[in-house]
Amino acid sequence: MVTFHLTVFAFCFFIVTARETMMKAAQIKEPGGPENLYLGQVPMPVPQPGEVLIKVKATAINRADTLQRKGLYPPPPGASPILGLEAAGVVVRLGPECSDRWSVGDRVMALLTGGGNAEYVACPEGQLMPVPSNLNFQQAAAIPEVWLTAFQLLHTIAKVQAGESVLIHGGASGVGTAATQLCLQAGAHPLVTAGTAAKLQAARGLGATAAFNYKEDDVAAGVLKATEGKGVNIVLDCVGGSMYDTNVNALAMDGRWIVYGLMGGGNINADLLRKVLSKRLTITGTTMRTRSLAYKRDLVENFSRLAVPLFEAGVFKPIIHTVLSLDDIGKAHQMMESNLNTGKIILSVNEEEEGSVKQEL
Repeated sequence: MVTFHLTVFAFCFFIVTARETMMKAAQIKEPGGPENLYLGQVPMPVPQPGEVLIKVKATAINRADTLQRKGLYPPPPGASPILGLEAAGVVVRLGPECSDRWSVGDRVMALLTGGGNAEYVACPEGQLMPVPSNLNFQQAAAIPEVWLTAFQLLHTIAKVQAGESVLIHGGASGVGTAATQLCLQAGAHPLVTAGTAAKLQAARGLGATAAFNYKEDDVAAGVLKATEGKGVNIVLDCVGGSMYDTNVNALAMDGRWIVYGLMGGGNINADLLRKVLSKRLTITGTTMRTRSLAYKRDLVENFSRLAVPLFEAGVFKPIIHTVLSLDDIGKAHQMMESNLNTGKIILSVNEEEEGSVKQEL
């Protein structure tokens, strides 16, 4: 009888333990369309040395996620295969060798290499930022990937200066809306492109000094007119091939052309280098996901020091298009690929009310 009870207890303990170490996460049946996304049960991540485990309250999607879903942008070696490059939530466990910077119960937002579209995610402690006290988790989830990308483009790479003009392609996107606000704070003049009147209006509402419909307007001519013939000092280019001529013609002498995406393709069959030489242009390509831990740590540290307080002060604000449930991740991908969004598409996770947080295994 005793043996029977012990066996039942052991079995029940095994079931409970197994349930506690599993979680829901976005999965891909096979590379393809949004219909191939589903939520499946996968093992909960175990924080490695220097990592913390976060109970995700909200996450978001990015263009990189849609490319990974199609099989066109695999995660870097060692990264989680789960989609999601940013998340906001609560620290529930500290891994080995963590510093005393973070504690169980802290509200954090995280820059991730993957794994954010799930109930839990492990993240290097150097890639965490405190959630501003005036923001909820959904607002915080709209910050890490796009704001750090925009901050990197403008400050780390382009080294924007007060008085300069910046052409921002995709001005209504997450990166675009962040870059517009960062430009203004730096004393620069943001000019943007977008594809609809509503998006152009939203960009102007954020402070864009000029806004052009790339489907209808001669963007380069508009830029030259808006800058009194000088051109812009910086172009933030997420488009690539289809906008190369516009970029060259819109840039001022000694302009900086920063390429961080190829939505318009990567092939250019033109006399590009002659134009680059004649204007003494600098072209720089950059990505975020494959950067080193040290690079991301330094970027997060600088952003936390210089930008995060401005969210608290109400100077910066994350722009959210809509909030969906994690269960609606397929719908979210479809929305992004239809270019319907102005700002971020957020996914709500672990929606129960916040309460006491315990160390979780």
